[in-house]
Amino acid sequence: MSAPDITVLGVGMVGYAFMGAAHSQAWRTVGRVFDLPLDVRMAVLCGRNREAAAVAAAKLGWDSVETDWKAMLARDDVQLVDICTPGSSHADIATAALEAGKHVLCEKPLANTVPEARAMVEAARSAAAAGVRSMVGFNYRRVPAVTLARRYVADGRIGTVRHVRAQYLQDWIVDPEFPLVWRLRAEEAGSGALGDIGAHIVDLTQFVAGQRLTGVNAMLETFVKQRPLPSASSGLSASAGTEVGDVTVDDAAVFFGRLDGGALASYEATRFATGRKNSIRVEVNGSAGSLAFDLERLNELEFYDGTGDPVDEGFRRILVTEPTHPYLSAWWPPGHTLGWADTFTHEVKDLVETVATGTDPLPSFEDGLQVQLVLDAVQRSAADRGCWTEVEEP
Repeated sequence: MSAPDITVLGVGMVGYAFMGAAHSQAWRTVGRVFDLPLDVRMAVLCGRNREAAAVAAAKLGWDSVETDWKAMLARDDVQLVDICTPGSSHADIATAALEAGKHVLCEKPLANTVPEARAMVEAARSAAAAGVRSMVGFNYRRVPAVTLARRYVADGRIGTVRHVRAQYLQDWIVDPEFPLVWRLRAEEAGSGALGDIGAHIVDLTQFVAGQRLTGVNAMLETFVKQRPLPSASSGLSASAGTEVGDVTVDDAAVFFGRLDGGALASYEATRFATGRKNSIRVEVNGSAGSLAFDLERLNELEFYDGTGDPVDEGFRRILVTEPTHPYLSAWWPPGHTLGWADTFTHEVKDLVETVATGTDPLPSFEDGLQVQLVLDAVQRSAADRGCWTEVEEP
């Protein structure tokens, strides 16, 4: 399905809770902010409960509803499938969509297991030969300050990368009475904080540093072993029932790593950092300078230039709102800041452009597999008392 074949890109989305709402806003917004080569149409929203899906479709801006994703794939008005479901269903939906000739955007992590991710990569490679594109949704790459940081590293502004350190801290399950939602069950989520938020900082740091992790030493911990079963849930909210069940994923992950360019890295991902709601901090130290990014100040990038006069040395704040900064030329005048949801708009903008030009979008399913292999190495290391564990080759 190459660019000359279509002028309208019909999108079908599976799932409509937290991520579905974020992606819906992106699809609603992207054509009103950026000059796109294709017209985007929000054709169909798919959910298991027709009544609930219809309510969501009306609220989020979708034209119609399906309750079976296979029926959605059969529709002629759907050229791209956006997967916003739990990881347990990613492989089935994505593989079937690609085989049906539909472009695919799949939320992270790519899958729950390495074999699933490898199968998805093979499906993506076969589909690419027929002009069908696929991308995994690591939205934090699309923060303008993060993209600018990548540009600085690639341009040699901080010299040779020596250290990478990253934290992703949340506290949304600190309460031991918070229900056992799907994100706390391995059969649905694959892993806990590791895959949910740790995957983000693995991809983010590898993207900025331009290097990939080759091995890790890791520890995982589940602080609350049992929780009430949910009587109802939506997104990150839930109500507790009277029965309890076992938590089968990690609550926190801490690991060290070595990157293929020689840099050393450290990571912490936890949903038990009391007081931290959605905190990401990444710092990259090089031989000639350093960069630091904090999601709570997402319109800023800290830059230290170690090549100047020592009298003037020190980190300086770059306000990333200029039209020459990544993505900003289409938005507001300088100094007018963007927000978290806009990263998804940038994500789908880049995807639509690659579909139109017949090029491969990034991050690819291969990139998603590589992150999955890092997560797998972390789990294997933790199971082996933190012993050094190599990351398998994609």
